[in-house]
Parts: sequence; C-alpha cells; structure tokens
Amino acid sequence: MRKGWDEYFLDIAFQVAGRSTCNRRAVGALVVKDKRIKGTGYNGAPHGLPHCLDVGCLMEGEHCQRTIHAEINALLECSPEERAGATMYVTDYPCERCALTIIQAGIKRLVYARPYPVARDWLREAGIEIVHLPR
Repeated sequence: MRKGWDEYFLDIAFQVAGRSTCNRRAVGALVVKDKRIKGTGYNGAPHGLPHCLDVGCLMEGEHCQRTIHAEINALLECSPEERAGATMYVTDYPCERCALTIIQAGIKRLVYARPYPVARDWLREAGIEIVHLPR
C-alpha cells in the first residue's frame, strides 16, 4: 500500500535523525511546504564545536547546552517565505524552546511521532495544527 504524505515525510525525518551527534536522543526534523522539503535538521553541536558523541554532553537540567535542536537547525535552512505556512515533521515532540521558535517562524502544522508533551498548549494556543503519528 502506498504511504500518505505525512508518513513519507516523517520517515525522512527519522532518516535525518540518523545524522545526530547527540548520544542521549537522536532527533530529526523537516520543514515542508507544498510537498517540497525546504529544510532538514538534526540535533548536534554547532559547526566547529566538538560533538557530544566525542566529548560528552554539557548538561544543564534536562538539556545539553552545546546542542542545537533538530527543529532549530531545520528552520535555519529556510528563508522566512519558505517557513511561513509550512509543515514541520519531527521525530519527537518539540521542547518549550523549540515550540516558541516554531510559533515565531510561522509554521502552521506539526507532525510528530514520539511524545514530549511539555509545550503542547503553546502550539495549540498559537493555532498550529498538531498531528501525532505514533511509531
């Protein structure tokens, strides 16, 4: 049976997560508009900094301070026009910081596989459609 678009793009997000340099959780994200991928991202250290896989995580609370999250990396690859009204596909539900950035970037729809429910109300309050496709 042929996959729908949401399953197809979520599969790609899981492939992107395979590039993660985080030894705690591999996350992948895509920004898609008009069935075209505009940006991809995975969680890892910024260019030129050591990867957590090599030197360990720099933890503060529940977050590594050295890591840029997959959602942010995917959004950074897109122009404002490409982000506006787009759908984000992400392997894991966004944290609070990423949820706020997704809202500000103009994303209108979020499709995710694994729960991380901290920021759910903010996304809904902002009018973002949320779709859960469990894996």
